Formats: sequence, C-alpha cells, structure tokens
Amino acid sequence: MKKFTNNSRKKKFIEQFPTVSLENSDIKGRCKFNLSFFDDSQQYGSSFAALRPDALTDIIDKIKAYTRNELNYWRNQRCGGHGLKILADYETFPKKSNFKHPKFVPHDVSWCRFRMENLSRLIGFTVPGSHIDRTNKTFPDYDLNTFYLVFIDLDHNFYLTESQ
Repeated sequence: MKKFTNNSRKKKFIEQFPTVSLENSDIKGRCKFNLSFFDDSQQYGSSFAALRPDALTDIIDKIKAYTRNELNYWRNQRCGGHGLKILADYETFPKKSNFKHPKFVPHDVSWCRFRMENLSRLIGFTVPGSHIDRTNKTFPDYDLNTFYLVFIDLDHNFYLTESQ
C-alpha cells in the first residue's frame, strides 16, 4: 500500500483539477463590462473593427485588468503624476462634449469613464445606487457593479476641458 501514497502520476492527475469554487472565489466582487449599449456610429468614437490590432489588444487587456476588482476599487485608484482617478464619475452627460447622448441610453444613468493610456478613455455609465430595490434581497433590479460601455474615446473628446 505504501507505493500508492507517493505515486507521482496520481499527484499530477489530481493537481489538474480546480480547487476554487463559487463559494471561495472572489467572483462576486469583480466588476462586469456590458457592451449592449456600445455606440460606434458617432464621429469622435471608435469602433472595434477600426482599431489597430495592438490598440484593440490594449483595450481588451485593460478591461481584463479592470474586471479583477469591483468598480468602487477603481474609483479610488489613482494614476499619473496628478493622481487622476482611473474611474471617474461625471453623473450626467457633459454639456461640453463632441459626443451626443445616444437616444437608446437611459437619461437617468450615471456617466463615467475609465482612463486608459494618454488621452484614451472608455466612456460609459453605471446605474445609480438609488435604483436598487432594497426590498428584493434575492434578485435586485440592477447591478451597481456593471460598467456599460458606450464609447471608445481615443482622443479625449467626451469631456471637453477649458484647455481643449
């Protein structure tokens, strides 16, 4: 029987099985990206098809990194020399923008952006916390941890500042 306790083939076989389950994973805390409101029809936005392969890969890699944590984590993370937020909330659609509010995006969402490299931004929205049904504990109406991607803004045209 001793020969079965130190069986390297058995150990190698067992090591290939996952040890993480839904209960002991961090899946509940990871944010989600929803692309169903994506709008690539506007002049200053980019479509996925029009992106260079390396730019598309960079965006996918960023989204992959962002989805490892909840949205509130990214709201508190800073980057760059000025300590700018990685995820910033605008609340409403900006008055000074080269983009137009798409008719198919609800008017009462909270607009925000993920900072990418240099001037690039992922523009979208989240559901404000006031829309969660606190009485329905098993299935809330909306998910506060979902970022709905609307625009890929490569040149900082969504929220125009005084210097632009």
